[in-house]
Amino acid sequence: MRGLEEIHKDLDFWGFLHMGHHGVVPTPIGDVNIKTLVMTWGVMILVALFTVSATRGMKVGKPGKLQLMVEEMFQFLRGLVYENMDYRKGAGLMCLIFTLFIFLLFSNLIGLIPTMMSPTADINTTLGMSLTVFLLVQVLGFKYTGGKFLKHYIQPIPLFLPLVIVEELSKPITLAFRIYGNIYAGEVLIAVLLGMFSLTATLLGGFVASAIWLAFSIFVGFIQAFIFTMLSIVYISLVVAENH
Repeated sequence: MRGLEEIHKDLDFWGFLHMGHHGVVPTPIGDVNIKTLVMTWGVMILVALFTVSATRGMKVGKPGKLQLMVEEMFQFLRGLVYENMDYRKGAGLMCLIFTLFIFLLFSNLIGLIPTMMSPTADINTTLGMSLTVFLLVQVLGFKYTGGKFLKHYIQPIPLFLPLVIVEELSKPITLAFRIYGNIYAGEVLIAVLLGMFSLTATLLGGFVASAIWLAFSIFVGFIQAFIFTMLSIVYISLVVAENH
């Protein structure tokens, strides 16, 4: 059985490990993983191509398969948003929610392609997205409830303020580590399975384990994108409610 480091070198088809120090380049704001950066831009391009292809020449009577797929996803997410908040407030968030879901979905699945990597398998990506959602929640809280938004920090008594702050800060952390842990673990196990079986064993059926785990990883990719998006909707709905 080959070691995990040796497998990663074999999968380094694009030469990311030769860039900087093992694929990491120091910058004034911290170390940057070149592969994560490239794959993130790659996912953004794929998402743009997918949505443009699906919505170009849209038809009402006889929609194409891609158009149907995008419409079903959009309607499903719109249903979740409208169930949790006023439709007038939710309508303005639909583009963000849909973009968040589809970007996470593509990011989770692209790492299942050999030599590729999921941007969400890097904690920097998931933490950045979680902090963005966290800041959006704070901004929307002030926008819709004004100074009343601060009440939940001191209710029922001001002594609970430290606990409330810890609870608020735990939201982006749990959002980030939940999706990162699942996606990173899936990629590692696929790499381990690739090194576990020789060519002879693979031809004799050793590929079955990899195929099963690959199918499960696709399922996990969908679920994790849904959970992150759903929790984002819930957090936003809590602060924009009229009786908050």
